[in-house]
Amino acid sequence: MYDNRDNIDFAHAHIGRLFASIFFPTLLGMVFNMAFIFTDGIFIGHGIGSHGLAAINFICPLMMIINGMGMMFGVGASVVAAIHMAQNNIKAARLNITQAFLAGVTASTFIGLVCYIFPQPIIHLLGAHGAIYPHALEYYLWFLPTCLLNMITSIGLFVIRLDGSPRFAMIANIIPAIINGILDYIFIYPLQWGLMGASLATDIGGLVGSLMVIYYMAFRARTLQLHRIKLTLTSLRLSLRNIGYMVRVGVSGFVGEAAVAVMVYTGNLLYLHYLGSHGVAAFSVACYLFPLVYMVYSAVAQSAQPIISFNHGNHQSARVRSTLRFSLGVALLLGVAVALSFVFFAPGIVSCFLDSDVPSFDLAARGLPLYAAGFPFLAINICLVGYLQSIERAIAAVIFTLLRGLLFLVSCFIVLPQLIGVPGLWLAIPLAEALTTFCLVIYFRRIHQK
Repeated sequence: MYDNRDNIDFAHAHIGRLFASIFFPTLLGMVFNMAFIFTDGIFIGHGIGSHGLAAINFICPLMMIINGMGMMFGVGASVVAAIHMAQNNIKAARLNITQAFLAGVTASTFIGLVCYIFPQPIIHLLGAHGAIYPHALEYYLWFLPTCLLNMITSIGLFVIRLDGSPRFAMIANIIPAIINGILDYIFIYPLQWGLMGASLATDIGGLVGSLMVIYYMAFRARTLQLHRIKLTLTSLRLSLRNIGYMVRVGVSGFVGEAAVAVMVYTGNLLYLHYLGSHGVAAFSVACYLFPLVYMVYSAVAQSAQPIISFNHGNHQSARVRSTLRFSLGVALLLGVAVALSFVFFAPGIVSCFLDSDVPSFDLAARGLPLYAAGFPFLAINICLVGYLQSIERAIAAVIFTLLRGLLFLVSCFIVLPQLIGVPGLWLAIPLAEALTTFCLVIYFRRIHQK
């Protein structure tokens, strides 16, 4: 049988080659996955219409909150387990990742039940009213099973990369994405199932991804196998303590996704206020593209994370700094490249989602180049916050994530449109990212001086 496991030496391999061996499979898997989300938006935009895109955009913050919890448990477990592995405490590493899976599944199941019991108040809280409400409800009810499935996959991909199998993690991203894309077309076009079909396709793709993670953990894991947890009171108390520590380490991952949810939620309300439902549809194009951009930069941070965490636990500070410098260079290069592509090809990109004769098309085509101005800053911010997570500076990571996603973002969204009109809606996010980068640079310069 073909062995997907890779020979990765976190302690001694050349940083550039080590980073590349994790980065390219991680990037390919994420981009492939995001490409099918992109395709999902194309099918919905042309097969259902702008109201379909707007409806999903109102549900999007809830999805991001759940994804953020998966990031929180995944990052926390990966960082803590990497440090235990560096100290040759394999049993503790296995216990940590087992506890992360149990906590994540419990949390996502609880959230899913609450959302299923109270659909109407939650959808209204998310801002979907009027003609958009029935579309949002249709997508929402069929989307809920994804809560549990995405949690398993999110945690599992972090663990699988740390276990030395980035190629398997890549495949666990790609195969569900392909299934999701194929079923999207079948359910939306030939079967005419609308948003229910789009959501059901996501559920089935998520099920395949979670089953691949379960298969790896049960039969393929090399070092990080699941470990039996004792049901004694002392053991449960220690498990809760460990989960609490992993949450503290990984909470900035949750805050980061919550910041994206705040971005979408605030943007929905303000675009609706200034431009109506066509404005929300135009903003939804940017929101469909944002995960693709975000995941490219997140691939850089997630590829650097196991290297930094392992060598941080092994007290190899020179390798930690070298990995940070290398990942920053890659992130900045990608940030500039993606921004330029949005500037020069904005109308073509928008045409993938919207017909050129709808009002939201022109709004999105004019706004995307302004929106893309923040991508280089976003790349730097994700990379530096990921570094802070990896060296257990969780409080600093959370503070900068809150600055970026709450204080700066909401302030810019409120103030800029009043100062410069509609362009301020598109420039709010870039300005918030630039202000965060400025604060991070000051913080790291002070650390360097000390």
